[in-house]
Amino acid sequence: MENPAITNHEIHPLIAQRWSPRAFDSKPVETEKLAQLFEAARWSASCFNDQPWVFIVATKDDTVNYQKLLDCLVPFNVSWAQAAPVLGFVVAQKNFKHNDKPNAWGEYDAGQAAATLALQATALGLVTHQMGGFDADKAIATFNIPETARPIAAIAIGYAGETSNLPADLQEKEKAPRDRQPLASFVFTGEWGSSAKFI
Repeated sequence: MENPAITNHEIHPLIAQRWSPRAFDSKPVETEKLAQLFEAARWSASCFNDQPWVFIVATKDDTVNYQKLLDCLVPFNVSWAQAAPVLGFVVAQKNFKHNDKPNAWGEYDAGQAAATLALQATALGLVTHQMGGFDADKAIATFNIPETARPIAAIAIGYAGETSNLPADLQEKEKAPRDRQPLASFVFTGEWGSSAKFI
């Protein structure tokens, strides 16, 4: 299923096609495609080129580690994410590598890496769904994440599946029109709340 964005201004088709479905096909993601996703994330921008991201990932055939990831998700996300062939966590390192000082932009940069991964996934015919609904403390304990890092999102990766395979309460959400806030509500000039004239 595709669900392209209906935009007010022309954007690159790759961005318009990227979306976050909850319906996943059981088809495994090819090893080469998985490597391409993380290669794309590797080339994301970051402050001081610090690259403060870490991805903890498991494919469904790695049953032990996949289940460990699944067990960290909230029940609502488990209900649909368990169909995805790949699950993972996006982790941000808290300190710069070159001087060990706090990196105030680490989470921002890790988010950029995840966004770059999501666009690469779209280019490869895959879909991703990033989640905030997980137990961070459990993830830290389960995967021995050090105090110098923080899990900031979970992510499901795979091929889009049939909406009819979702629990009934999620099927309508999957089919709902996509929407976004208007540009005037978040692109300002001069001062907060003053919409930029070019929009």
